[in-house]
Amino acid sequence: MIISYILAAFLSFTSYSCSDSDKDPGGNEPVTGTQVKTKYNKTKVLRNPLTGWVMYASGTGDESYWDTEFWVTDIAQTVKVIDYASACYIRTSWANMNPQDGVYAWRDTSTKVGKMIEGARKRGLPIAFRIVVDGRDQRQNTPQFVFDAGAKYYLADASYPDRITPYPQDPVFQQYYEKFIKALAEDFNDPDRTAFIDAYGLGKWGEAHNVIYESVGEKVTDNTEKLKAEVFDWVTDLYSKTFTKVPLVINYHRVVGHPASWASSAVESSSTLLAKAISKGYSLRQDAFGMTDYYQTWEKNFAKSWNYKVPIIMEGGWITGGTHRYWTDSSKKYREGHPEDVRLGEYETSREAHVNMMDFRVGYETETWFTTSFSLVQNFVSEGGYRLYPDQLYLPENVNSGQEVNINHRWRNMGWGYFPNNIKQWNYKYKVAFALLDSNNKAKGIFIDDKCEPSDWLKDNPKTYDFKTKVNVPAGKYTWAVAIVDTEKENAPAIKLAVNDETTAEGWVKLLDVQVK
Repeated sequence: MIISYILAAFLSFTSYSCSDSDKDPGGNEPVTGTQVKTKYNKTKVLRNPLTGWVMYASGTGDESYWDTEFWVTDIAQTVKVIDYASACYIRTSWANMNPQDGVYAWRDTSTKVGKMIEGARKRGLPIAFRIVVDGRDQRQNTPQFVFDAGAKYYLADASYPDRITPYPQDPVFQQYYEKFIKALAEDFNDPDRTAFIDAYGLGKWGEAHNVIYESVGEKVTDNTEKLKAEVFDWVTDLYSKTFTKVPLVINYHRVVGHPASWASSAVESSSTLLAKAISKGYSLRQDAFGMTDYYQTWEKNFAKSWNYKVPIIMEGGWITGGTHRYWTDSSKKYREGHPEDVRLGEYETSREAHVNMMDFRVGYETETWFTTSFSLVQNFVSEGGYRLYPDQLYLPENVNSGQEVNINHRWRNMGWGYFPNNIKQWNYKYKVAFALLDSNNKAKGIFIDDKCEPSDWLKDNPKTYDFKTKVNVPAGKYTWAVAIVDTEKENAPAIKLAVNDETTAEGWVKLLDVQVK
């Protein structure tokens, strides 16, 4: 029994100790107060904004979709996909969302897209969107009423007369598209309801490549760069001015907005256009993770240049369920009949790019994550995105009301991504706050450390702060607690911390009893 106790104490120490001095972890004045070490949780799925797994929406709107589950051999039990998801991504057409002028399908819960959005809402899962307008590889994705009103279009193949694609610089197209996006923002410019907006939507599959401006199709003319720049400014201005509270993302690759579908080297304007979008509040997304011939050195270097400045969201490129010959990938790492090889390739590239979010696409792609690669699902929960917690704090146990106290606190991010508190739509709204809780776990005093910035917390680089504040609450017994709060929501706890310590229903992590005199 004594040996077990000593061993447990040793393991606890090795799990939570660190290189910083306990005597002066901030490198400033000597630390006073009682030390509290929280208990780190490395496995729990934390549904936090812009981090974690993204569940892709089904096109059927079937309620049973939310109950999708798989038997996981690794843990010998059945698990639900939604239990691992932080957001639900809907990639759909403008025609589906806006079938008639002034008619918006998401406002009608009897439509397929309405059912899907409502299903996510009922389960507390925020939605993300990409709206596709290009019709060449699918069907007519822009509503017919837009063409009836006179929008000019491109027809790539006369054998498919319904696969028409609007020229994005056309004023009639832009008029109706602006009306649609503004209506979408009326309902979804809401961070509680919306995780992010994939805010470009032009080109094949809305991926920002193969954007057709002229009747010559993919050919580049003297006018191409002018049209590309004008359209890029128009569409990024539209989204950034209408979605002011919700993160925006754009695909990063070497032919952004270009008529070509791909190129061996980057088009000169690609970096410039992407930097311009980022300056307007865009973050990054890429749809070809794991595809060696598409996600190449340029894309890797571009991601690296923006790491810890904007978050990156990934999507796997290969469809292993029968559509793509993934075993022909030039990496030579993928064996035919082994989708787990592709999942590993996606994971390794995601880790290199320090992505915040990974994808559960519908069907066989999602199934293989759970049936052949579940250890990677768990690894991303533990290591990907951001995973925040205060590993040690020094707090006073006795305080005189009206007295200034000093709280020393150290924070760690255990994920390879980062907490993007700096993006324009968030504007540093998340802050570390301490609270004095009464016996009913209600906060009677909240104290915000404005000098403590969570976006600075990177893996293997803990940050320590000395926070001075005055305690102005009536005399009595309280409990110190901590949270990352949303200052735009009356300082309510907003970000789930990766701890096993007792946490109130509101989200305050309890730390230490204190007597206020």
